[in-house]
Amino acid sequence: MRIAFLSDIHGNSIALDAVLQDIEQRGGVDSYAFLGDYCARGFDPSGIIERIHDLPNAIFVRGNTDRYLVTGERPRPSLEDVQKDPELTSKFLEVLNSFAWTQGHVTAGGWFEWLSKLKLQKRLMLPNGARLLAVHASPRTDSGMGFKPNLGAAEMAKLIEGCNADIVIAGHTYWPLDIEFFGVRVVNAGSVGLPCQPDLRASYVVLVADRWGVEAKFYRVDYDREAVIDAIKASYHPAQDYLIDIMRGNWKRVWDDRSLPKVED
Repeated sequence: MRIAFLSDIHGNSIALDAVLQDIEQRGGVDSYAFLGDYCARGFDPSGIIERIHDLPNAIFVRGNTDRYLVTGERPRPSLEDVQKDPELTSKFLEVLNSFAWTQGHVTAGGWFEWLSKLKLQKRLMLPNGARLLAVHASPRTDSGMGFKPNLGAAEMAKLIEGCNADIVIAGHTYWPLDIEFFGVRVVNAGSVGLPCQPDLRASYVVLVADRWGVEAKFYRVDYDREAVIDAIKASYHPAQDYLIDIMRGNWKRVWDDRSLPKVED
């Protein structure tokens, strides 16, 4: 059994197309699992769902930005933050306009209801009997700190407590990861659509599972980020300066680069 896990596409259909093509060139998979954050921030919100909706044996979970789109909630800064610090006004308006723009696209494309029905998490039983839990950030939540390499043991224990799974696979932090804590294997698929240093390529992971065990194979796929920048400009996205800055590699995490898992050839 081969399952491809993709997360955090964020409206970047150019990156998604490159990943889907890479999967096919490697012989394909038996099923797909998508871990949330499909539309918001990118230039092609509806195009993402159109591409993944009918993939074979696909499962989908909700990300925090998907929830924002259908509930009206928004990430920070909040109005209260702006009242305390008026210098946050421009960022506050950019966030509001960005999500309103994306919400309009998915509504016009007929995908609002689909987003509104996404579940928080999905469970799978693998051939060797391992219980897998697919989430966006961590068990029981689509937001928060998520799985990242600088977490301490106490923080990790709190995240996986009561998950009732042998493997938890997530996204949210854009950082590929494969570690084990307290008998639970935690895998992070990284991000398809929002790159961050030190590796700006799209990231995804394939779990190869049989009755003897489970192997996680991490892949990186390059794509034309200048074409993405052109598409962002052509879309008149309200947060285009922010998105272009990310595409040009000006977004670096503070975590130790040595924590990145091995990338398959």
